[in-house]
Amino acid sequence: MTDVTDGVLHTLFQSDQGGHEQVVLCQDRASGLKAVIAIHSTALGPALGGTRFYPYASEEEAVADALNLARGMSYKNAMAGLDHGGGKAVIMGDPEKIKTEELLLAYGRFVASLGGRYVTACDVGTYVADMDVVA
Repeated sequence: MTDVTDGVLHTLFQSDQGGHEQVVLCQDRASGLKAVIAIHSTALGPALGGTRFYPYASEEEAVADALNLARGMSYKNAMAGLDHGGGKAVIMGDPEKIKTEELLLAYGRFVASLGGRYVTACDVGTYVADMDVVA
């Protein structure tokens, strides 16, 4: 087995940020979508967490943010007594420059492909109208 000491794989499998049930890397070249959906836990029910649309400095920063936020949502949802686990998604890019209906539809297809394991909502850079398109 290869020793993974840094980078995204280390973050996913060997760091304190690891332990997530599923991490989905999403790309749709036609629309420009690059996103990460992180499901930390579904122990209490489907993972619940918003979609952040943000111009990250790097893909590694985006993955780390998704992992940290998803883990936090597991605790937040449990403490609130919700029948939901924790998850979070991030879309990489400046929403003022690249957010289009085509991109949001592509993202929605990725969310749908999870078969209800992840339920999303608004977060930084996304709004109710965006979630209507994603749905």
